[in-house]
Amino acid sequence: MEIVGSKIELLNLKFEDYLDLKNTMIEVYRNLDDPYWSMDDIKILLKAFPEGQLCIKVNGKVVAAALSIIVNSKKFGDNHTYKQITGNYRFTTHTPKGDVLYGIDVFVHPDYRGLRLGRRLYDARKELCEELNLRSIMAGGRIPYYHLYADEMSPQQYIEKVRLKEIYDPTLTFQLSNDFHVKKIIKNYLPTDKESLEYATLLEWINISYHEGPSFLNTPKSIVRLGLVQWQMRIFKDFDAIVEQIEFFVDALSDYQSDFILFPEFFNAPLMAKFNHLGEAKAIRELAQFTEPLKNCFIEFSVSYNVNIITGSMPVVENGRLLNRTFLCRRDGSWEQYDKIHPTPSEVDAWGMVGGDIIKVFDTDCGKIGILICYDVEFPELARLLAAQGMRILFVPFLTDTQNGYNRVRRCAQARAVENECYVAIAGCVGNLPKVNNMDMQFAQSAIFTPSDFAFPTNAIKAEATPNSEMTIIGDVDLELLKELHEYGSVTTLKDRRTDLYEVILKK
Repeated sequence: MEIVGSKIELLNLKFEDYLDLKNTMIEVYRNLDDPYWSMDDIKILLKAFPEGQLCIKVNGKVVAAALSIIVNSKKFGDNHTYKQITGNYRFTTHTPKGDVLYGIDVFVHPDYRGLRLGRRLYDARKELCEELNLRSIMAGGRIPYYHLYADEMSPQQYIEKVRLKEIYDPTLTFQLSNDFHVKKIIKNYLPTDKESLEYATLLEWINISYHEGPSFLNTPKSIVRLGLVQWQMRIFKDFDAIVEQIEFFVDALSDYQSDFILFPEFFNAPLMAKFNHLGEAKAIRELAQFTEPLKNCFIEFSVSYNVNIITGSMPVVENGRLLNRTFLCRRDGSWEQYDKIHPTPSEVDAWGMVGGDIIKVFDTDCGKIGILICYDVEFPELARLLAAQGMRILFVPFLTDTQNGYNRVRRCAQARAVENECYVAIAGCVGNLPKVNNMDMQFAQSAIFTPSDFAFPTNAIKAEATPNSEMTIIGDVDLELLKELHEYGSVTTLKDRRTDLYEVILKK
């Protein structure tokens, strides 16, 4: 499956999606006698519990789905069949007054596996369970590889070996990796499941946090988790090696359910080492050849790891002009770009770099964000224009060689957080790169800054890295606190501006 250029969406299933759903189920369940739900079945489900029927679309086509009902666990207990828990497949067991979200189906089209779409559906189910204040998620799970081992071991022994990762089972291994535990083994759970020899695991995920309120899928989140990469400069043997390092950080930060990952400015500069003989201006233009393939890798990682990525920044040559560009790669497969408005004097003198001319905010599933690259954050007008457009989180990839340069970026980023009532995340490169001209050394201490008032840390720093060490930092920011600050803060900077005397205007 080609990810680049694709649109990936997590949505509530609609009746008009039925044909895609049916075709996907036929591909998934080829080995079952009755591989798909009928049109009437789906109509009943959607009428009874529309918010519980989730799907993932790629370019408008349903390629994965998770179907659920709510049941009363005391009525059915732990010893039931699939037919019983679904009310003879007519879902009469669904009750809004139940205490358990019961998963009746999860599947991903074979052509779209490897993109972690199943994990995305499981995460959405967990969010739904929490929002509906239900005790747990339960499901009967197939063990489709058990027939390969049935002559050697019992189902109990098979499950234990899968748990210990001595045996791989495509269904059970995935479920265990998503924090489900096996409550018991059920015989004759799904009589048509010949691969599992009619055995099934009764799985449960315990909801340890309860949140009141209705469920609205894909509404902007209040608590947003930011992951920052403080990148160590070093020589990579080839392009694949730097991609491997990128994926390492994406994998690690996505494991902590980060909503955003921020990479630093010019983190890919080590690839310029092979062009040292060309001189600085030509070498940076040769580096630009890697920007498009790196962007495509970031797009793929944002989808497969279910995280929004700000790609740091990389050089591009466009109509003969050298620009410093970053990309926002959303987890739905869409992407946008931003060009540094203000190249530093050294970028202009050494490379002949020019500035971009578009200032705008970006819409995401966590609200509106802004991006300014390094030197840009030292111009307060830019952040103020973004704040006027609704920006609540500002991301600043940077690259500074001295502590003086770093402190300019840091102090200005902190000021932008205070004066614009927003969060600011900065991420930079560390270490030395002696084999690359104009990239000899770097200094950084990546951080997340907050406004300065009672609801925020007293030093207005949510999290910060150890200076000059390769590492990641993770911090949660609460967007609701910004609303309270705007209305009831000790100072209300945005509201108190004397717009009768002055204003900042975007000319184009």
